[in-house]
Amino acid sequence: MLVLSRKSGQKLLIGDNIEITVVEIRGDSVKLGFKAPRSVQIYREELYNEIRQANEQAHRGGHSKAQLDSVMNLLPRKKPT
Repeated sequence: MLVLSRKSGQKLLIGDNIEITVVEIRGDSVKLGFKAPRSVQIYREELYNEIRQANEQAHRGGHSKAQLDSVMNLLPRKKPT
């Protein structure tokens, strides 16, 4: 794991097209801003884990449509281009 120190306003670059900016640091919380192509999906870890778990259970037939709809409503809606 790469560990870096950054101050508010400083950026990290991943490849040629992903930019992460430290927007604010308050106490033990850091607010980050992301610039990435629309094709790059960015999730909070807990949301990603919920989606993955729902997909695994759906694959096994363990979720009802209402449960799947509930998880899908957590996903951000893409704006029409």
